[in-house]
Amino acid sequence: MFLFETIYDLEAGAAVLRRRRYGVIEVADGRLRRIRLRPFPKLISRAGVKLDNWLFHSRRRGDRCWLYYNQPLGCPNFLAVTHVVSTAGTCYRSFHLATAVLDEIARLKRSDAMVCHVTNDRISDRLLRRWGWEPHAPRVRGRNYIKRFYGQYPPVLALNPV
Repeated sequence: MFLFETIYDLEAGAAVLRRRRYGVIEVADGRLRRIRLRPFPKLISRAGVKLDNWLFHSRRRGDRCWLYYNQPLGCPNFLAVTHVVSTAGTCYRSFHLATAVLDEIARLKRSDAMVCHVTNDRISDRLLRRWGWEPHAPRVRGRNYIKRFYGQYPPVLALNPV
């Protein structure tokens, strides 16, 4: 097993995706470019968010989106969306495709649910509900959401790797 692996095709890389816990989905111009698998989880802080905003959203152009996910050791049946980074020109289609790829990874792993903490006000509660997310953990500060599967996964979109 390599520390870092790259998957370009979900079908061909299904066994590797089932086994690996941490990754980043990269979408560019409305198409899946790759999934980079990592040996460690993505840890994020306020300073990290500000740095990513400055490096990617403010300085890079184009239609690119990176969605980081973790499968926590203590909760092997869950996936956590830990961070999403985009360039200023990222379109709805690219962001939606990144979330659809994550749904497919959840199906491959047979995950029971996904969780996330939404801090961007441009991602509305209505959009999250439309995509199957519901409010979660009301005692925790912020906008926490969960998407439950329990064996029933959304239909697979046409995921077209480059």
